[in-house]
Amino acid sequence: MVDLESEVPPLPPRYRFRDLLLGDQGWQNDDRVQVEFYMNENTFKERLKLFFIKNQRSSLRIRLFNFSLKLLSCLLYIIRVLLESPSQGNEWSHIFWVNRSLPLWGLQVSVALISLFETILLGYLSYKGNIWEQILRIPFILEIINAVPFIISIFWPSLRNLFVPVFLNCWLAKHALENMINDLHRAIQRTQSAMFNQVLILISTLLCLIFTCICGIQHLERIGKKLNLFDSLYFCIVTFSTVGFGDVTPETWSSKLFVVAMICVALVVLPIQFEQLAYLWMERQKSGGNYSRHRAQTEKHVVLCVSSLKIDLLMDFLNEFYAHPRLQDYYVVILCPTEMDVQVRRVLQIPMWSQRVIYLQGSALKDQDLLRAKMDDAEACFILSSRCEVDRTSSDHQTILRAWAVKDFAPNCPLYVQILKPENKFHIKFADHVVCEEEFKYAMLALNCICPATSTLITLLVHTSRGQEGQQSPEQWQKTYGRCSGNEVYHIVLEESTFFAEYEGKSFTYASFHAHKKFGVCLIGIRREDNKNILLNPGPRYIMNATDTCFYINITKEENSAFKNQDQQKKSNVPRSFYHGPSRLPVHSIIASMGTVAIDLQDTSCRAASGPTLSLPTEGSKEVRRPSIAPVLEVADTSSIQTCDLLSDQSEDETTPDEEVSSNLEYAKGYPPYSPYIGSSPTFCHLLHEKVPFCCLRLDKSCQHNYYEDAKAYGFKNKLIIVAAETAGNGLYNFIVPLRAYYRPKKELNPIVLLLDNPLDDLLRCGVTFAANMVVVDKESTMSAEEDYMADAKTIVNVQTLFRLFSSLSIITELTHPANMRFMQFRAKDCYSLALSKLEKKERERGSNLAFMFRLPFAAGRVFSISMLDTLLYQSFVKDYMISITRLLLGLDTTPGSGFLCSMKITEDDLWIRTYARLYQKLCSSTGDVPIGIYRTESQKLATSESQISISVEDWEDTKDAKEQGHHRSNHRNSTSSDQSDHPLLRRKSMQWARRLSRKGPKHPGKTAEKITQQRLSLYRRSERQELAELVKNRMKHLGLSTVGYDEMNDHQSTLSYILINPSPDTRLELNDVVYIIRPDPLAYLPNSEPSRRNSMCKAPGQDSREETQL
Repeated sequence: MVDLESEVPPLPPRYRFRDLLLGDQGWQNDDRVQVEFYMNENTFKERLKLFFIKNQRSSLRIRLFNFSLKLLSCLLYIIRVLLESPSQGNEWSHIFWVNRSLPLWGLQVSVALISLFETILLGYLSYKGNIWEQILRIPFILEIINAVPFIISIFWPSLRNLFVPVFLNCWLAKHALENMINDLHRAIQRTQSAMFNQVLILISTLLCLIFTCICGIQHLERIGKKLNLFDSLYFCIVTFSTVGFGDVTPETWSSKLFVVAMICVALVVLPIQFEQLAYLWMERQKSGGNYSRHRAQTEKHVVLCVSSLKIDLLMDFLNEFYAHPRLQDYYVVILCPTEMDVQVRRVLQIPMWSQRVIYLQGSALKDQDLLRAKMDDAEACFILSSRCEVDRTSSDHQTILRAWAVKDFAPNCPLYVQILKPENKFHIKFADHVVCEEEFKYAMLALNCICPATSTLITLLVHTSRGQEGQQSPEQWQKTYGRCSGNEVYHIVLEESTFFAEYEGKSFTYASFHAHKKFGVCLIGIRREDNKNILLNPGPRYIMNATDTCFYINITKEENSAFKNQDQQKKSNVPRSFYHGPSRLPVHSIIASMGTVAIDLQDTSCRAASGPTLSLPTEGSKEVRRPSIAPVLEVADTSSIQTCDLLSDQSEDETTPDEEVSSNLEYAKGYPPYSPYIGSSPTFCHLLHEKVPFCCLRLDKSCQHNYYEDAKAYGFKNKLIIVAAETAGNGLYNFIVPLRAYYRPKKELNPIVLLLDNPLDDLLRCGVTFAANMVVVDKESTMSAEEDYMADAKTIVNVQTLFRLFSSLSIITELTHPANMRFMQFRAKDCYSLALSKLEKKERERGSNLAFMFRLPFAAGRVFSISMLDTLLYQSFVKDYMISITRLLLGLDTTPGSGFLCSMKITEDDLWIRTYARLYQKLCSSTGDVPIGIYRTESQKLATSESQISISVEDWEDTKDAKEQGHHRSNHRNSTSSDQSDHPLLRRKSMQWARRLSRKGPKHPGKTAEKITQQRLSLYRRSERQELAELVKNRMKHLGLSTVGYDEMNDHQSTLSYILINPSPDTRLELNDVVYIIRPDPLAYLPNSEPSRRNSMCKAPGQDSREETQL
C-alpha cells in the first residue's frame, strides 16, 4: 500500500492572491517549457520586409518618398539644361560632356546614393533565390545607369561633367507611382481601382514618352540646330499628333535615329495600354461602377434590388416612381446580379433616364456592392421577387436573404419588399411595407365573383394617371371611362383642408356626402391622430376631429387644385357634367331634398350586402314632382340609422322556419380556428359546426358518407364558383375567406369547387354548365418560358377553349404579363377589337401608363395581371397608406370599426333616384353607405365574327347544280369572307358525308328523298357554335350527366362593361348599373349587450368543439 501511495503524483499547489499579483514562479522548478511563436518574423530581414513591403502605411510612405526622389532628379536635369550655356561647334564631345555646377552635382550625387541604396535594399528583401531575376529587371538597370556614374564621380572627379541620362528617371517615377496607387487601393474593390490605375498608367506613359523624347532630342541636337526645351516640346507634340508641320526637324543622324526609336516604342506601348483601358472600361460598364459618396450626401436616391431586370419591370417602376412631382430629383440605383439586358441598356441610354438611373451589377448579399450603391444613405430600398421562376418558394428565399442583408448593412433604410408566397411573409415582418402577391391575387379573384371588376377598380386606383386616356376617342364610353380612371386616393389633415375643414364636429357620412356634392371628392376613410389604424367609412356615428387624417378619392390632390365659386364658373363656358381637369370641378344641380317637404324614410329593413334595393317612396310616387330623399344629418340620429345585425341573420327572415332551423344548425359565425400561415389577419366569417371528413371533399368520387359523383347530384341551391389552379396553396385561404365573410347572407353563399386539373370531363362533372364564375389562376409551372411573354400561352389557350365551349360562362383569368390581355376572348376578324388595338397603340405613344385599360376583358374585370399591382409597392413610397387601404378594400385585413367593400345593383325600382348625387344622398341618409364608383354594362353592336356565321349550302354545293349555285353565289359574296381552312374538320367531314348521301339515288323517291334533303340542309346550315354545343352535350350524355340548363346560345359578346370611379354627381343612373359601396361595420353599432351575446355564441360549442370548426 505504501508503494502505491508513493506513485500518486502530488496535487498542484493552491493558487494564492500573491500568485495572482507576482505570477506563478513555480514553473521554474517544473518540467514545463515556455514556447514563443512566430519567431521567424522577429528577424532583422523580416522586420525590414514588414516595414518596406508588407505594412500598407509604411510601404506607401516609402514609395511616395521614392516617387519624390525621381521627380526631383528629373527637375535637376531640367535645371541643368536651362543653366547650361549653348555649346560652340559641332563636335561629338558635346554629346558626352556637359557643364554641371558643383552644387547641382552635389544634389544629384545625394539623390543617386539614396536611390541606389533603396533599390539594393528592396532587391535584397524581395530576393527569392534567383539573383539574375533581380539584376535583369528594367527598373534595376535604369537605376544603375542613372546612379552609378554619379557615385563613381565622387572618387574620380574628372567624370563630374560626364553626361548621364537622368531624364530616364521619369520611367522609375512612373513605376513608383504604380506601386503607390496599388498600395493605396489595396483594400478597395479590384474593378474600381483597376480602372483608375489603368487610366493613370496610360497618362503617365504618354508623359514619360513625351518627356524622354524632349530631353533626348534636345541633347542630341547640341551638335546640330541646338534646340532648346520648348522647341523640342513643340517638335514632339507635332510629331506624336501626326500633324508634322516640318518647320522644326532633327539634323543629325543620331537625333533622327532617336526619333525613329521613340516612334516605334510608342507604336508598341500605347496600343497595349489603350487595349487594356478599353477592356476595363467595358467591364466597368457591365458592373456599373459605383454611386459616388458626394452625390449620395447631396442628392436623394433609392435602390432597386432585383434578381433579374426585365424591360417591363423597369419601365413600370420608372414611370410610376417619377410620376410624382416631388420625386423628379431622385436618383434610382439598380442593384442586379446579372448583366444588363440589351433592351435595358438601350432604354437607359435615353437622356431622360441616363441622367437619373444608375445600373450596378452586384449582389445585395455583399457589403461591397451595398457600399457601392450607398445603401446606408438611400431614402428607400425596393426588393422585388422574380415571379418568372419555376420554384417561387426559392425566389422568396432569395428575397428574404436580400432583405436581411440590407437590414444588417443599413438598419435605418426603409424597406419595401415584394413577396410571392404568404407563408414566407413572417420572415420579413421588420420591413416597412410588404406586398404579398398571392394574398392580393386570390383576394381580388374572390371579390371579382361578388363585386364585378374589383380587380380593375383596384388596378386603376393604384396607378398614377391624369385621366387623359381616351379623350381623343370618338366613343363616349371611352372618354368617360378614361377620365374617371384618373381618380386616385389622397390624404390631408382635416384642419388644413379646404374640402373637409368645415365639417369638423359633424358626422363622417355628412362630411362625405357634402364634400362630394360641393367639390366632387369622395371621402372614404379616416385616421385618428393617436391611432395608426385606418377606418374605411366608420359610419354616421363617427364625429370628425380637426386632427383627423382624411382619405379621399379625386382626380388630383387638394394641394394641386384651384377653387372657383358658382359666379366665376357661370362666367366661364365650362360644361357642368364633365370633369376637365383638377381645376375644373363640376357645379351640380341642387338635390331634390332641398326645398321639399316629403321625406323618404322607406327601406328600413336590413338589406343583403350584395344586392340592396332602393324602393320608390309611396307618397311621392303619386305626385308629379321628383321623389325626395332624406337629408344627411350632421350628427347621427340613432333611431334613423339602419343597423344590420348580421349575427342574428335578419336578412334571412324570408326563409321558412324549417329552412331557418336547418341553416342555423349548419352554419355559425366566428373566427377560423386554424391559420394556414403566420401573419394572416383573422376574419369573422361563416363556419361549419362540424368538421367535414376529408373523403367527402372529393366532388367526383363517392365515399361512405355520400354517393355523389358530380356537382349536379349535390343539388346546390346557389351557383358554383370554380377555381382552376395548379396546386392548392396557402394563398387559397384568401380566396375562401372573402366569399365566406360574416356580412354575406347565408342564402347567398356560393359553393366553391377547386379544380386542380381541367380536362373537359372534369369540367362537366364539377358543374361548369351551371357555374356563376370560373376563376382561372395562372399556372406556376408555365411561368418560366424561353420567351418571357410565352409564359401565359397555356392559360390563354385553355381559357379560349372554355370561352368557345361555354360562351355564357363568366370566366375570370389571371395572367403574368399585362400585354397578353389582348389575346383574351380573341377574335381574328372582329373589327371592334382591331379598333381597340389601334387605340391602345396611340395611348402608348402618348406616354400613358394604362394603355391596356380599353381592352374589353380588362375593362369588364374578366382578366387582370398581378404584375400591375407592382405599382402599389412603388406608390407606398409617397403614399404610405395605400397598402393598408387596399388590404381593407380587399378584405385581407379587418379593423374594428372599419367598413368593407360590397356592391348593389340598380333595378327598375331604383331608377327614380336618377342621378349619382341623389344615390349618394340616399345611401348616406339611410344606411350610412359611401358609394365610390359604378360598374356599367352597355349593349354594343360588335362586328360579326367568324364563329357566328352559319355555313350555307351554296359554299359546298356541287358544280352540277348550276341553278342553286348561281342563286346562292350572290349571298356568299355578301357574307363575311372565310376560306375552308377556317372551318373545323368535323364540319368538313359531315359535309362530305352529306354530299355522298345526296349523290346516291334514293330507292324510294318519295318521303325518303325529302327527309334526306332536310337532313342534308340542316347539316349544312349548322354553325360552329352549334357543333361545339352538340359536342358538349354528347360528352355530358356519355358521362351520364343531364344536359338540362346548358344554354349554348346565350352569349354576352354584344355587350361591353367598364368602371366609373367617383363619377360626376350629375351622372345618370342606368338600369343594371352595379354601384361599389363601402358599408360601415355592422358590428360597430351593436348595443352593449351584443358583444357578450356574440362571444357566448362563438364560444358556445366549447374549447373542444372550436378545433372542429372549419370553413
